[in-house]
Amino acid sequence: MRPEPSELQELVRDLHRQGSAWLPAGLGSRLDWGPPVQASCTVLSCAALRGVREFNPGDFTITVAAGTPLVEVQQTLGHHGQWLSVDAPWGDGDGAAAGSIGGLVARGLAGGYRQRYLGVRDQLIGLELMRADGVTARAGGKVVKNVAGYDLMRLFTGSWGSLGLITELTLRTLPQPPLRRSVCFQGEPEDLALLSRWLLGSSLSPERIDWWNGHLAAAAGLAPEPLLLIGLASVDAATLQEQVRCLQERSSLPAQVLDATTTAAWLARARGGTVTPGTAVTAPAWLLRLGVSPDRLETLMQAPALAGLAVDVAAGSGLGLAWTGPGEPQAAVTSGQVLTLRSLCAELGGHLTVLRQPPGASLPAWLDAPSRPLIEAIKRRFDPAGQLAPGRLPGVAQSVSTL
Repeated sequence: MRPEPSELQELVRDLHRQGSAWLPAGLGSRLDWGPPVQASCTVLSCAALRGVREFNPGDFTITVAAGTPLVEVQQTLGHHGQWLSVDAPWGDGDGAAAGSIGGLVARGLAGGYRQRYLGVRDQLIGLELMRADGVTARAGGKVVKNVAGYDLMRLFTGSWGSLGLITELTLRTLPQPPLRRSVCFQGEPEDLALLSRWLLGSSLSPERIDWWNGHLAAAAGLAPEPLLLIGLASVDAATLQEQVRCLQERSSLPAQVLDATTTAAWLARARGGTVTPGTAVTAPAWLLRLGVSPDRLETLMQAPALAGLAVDVAAGSGLGLAWTGPGEPQAAVTSGQVLTLRSLCAELGGHLTVLRQPPGASLPAWLDAPSRPLIEAIKRRFDPAGQLAPGRLPGVAQSVSTL
């Protein structure tokens, strides 16, 4: 259902009175991510909630409706030399389509820019939401230095629609870096880990430090060897060149220097191409979110359980994605292999979330978190009747029998 803004609140109230289950959604391009949508659950799209509500370039803040595509937000900001420092969602390889800003926040999946700019929840300074009973509420404010009230922005980031419908967001923006370069190193995992550890402890502040495995490098048209893709940005050409030189002198591995256009092309080729707004993302058989302690990343990247998967992990946070191409045989990666990988991530101080899996796999998207009782208590406060996003409460594993 895609109600008009004037119809939305009454529709939510009707669903509440009827006791009907419903799922908040953005543009509906990634509904097959995470736990499966139950057949009896009404999907309520925010596609009609669209547009920039308020933009203050001098204050570096922007307020947008939740259904606004991320690319439109970036285009508006770009006209004023600003940007929202987040990655486009997986499948939106060149940033040209798909993915609403509300959906991005609801999934809470930060990309490589987290290295320098932190996660998407750190860009939020205010939001407007609608509860399961149709009551609206607002948290935060419209200025960067806002400390009033409970920090619902962090609570709703990554909530997968389980606590309420996000209808509007206020985010902080940043000046667009005028100069960008990337430096790519390919070689053995031990050498890449050594360089990564030095870089993380150095005075350099790269925008991103992405660690790709050989499978992903090959998908981008490179030699099938692991690589580090280090993104740099500056307002001064001499400073930028000095950072590049410092990296080249630090490592014995051959370095390839890329301009911003070439870097964007690499990322687009490696991350699934583009989709059209309102249509489904070209689906990989498997799409997994990995997370490990950053100091254990070298062990993960050499794990046999990653065979057949393209892997991109941020070296600074230990968070990333692994996937199979849509044209690859589903049997290339098995459920047992993913379970082994999940156990390894736990041993390395992290976790694994199954964002997408082939038919018949039936793995829980996530396992029970140690804080499950607290998570369920929060859920009861926001949604006492349990109508919102049934089976999609992060940190609470679904029963396999319900999949």
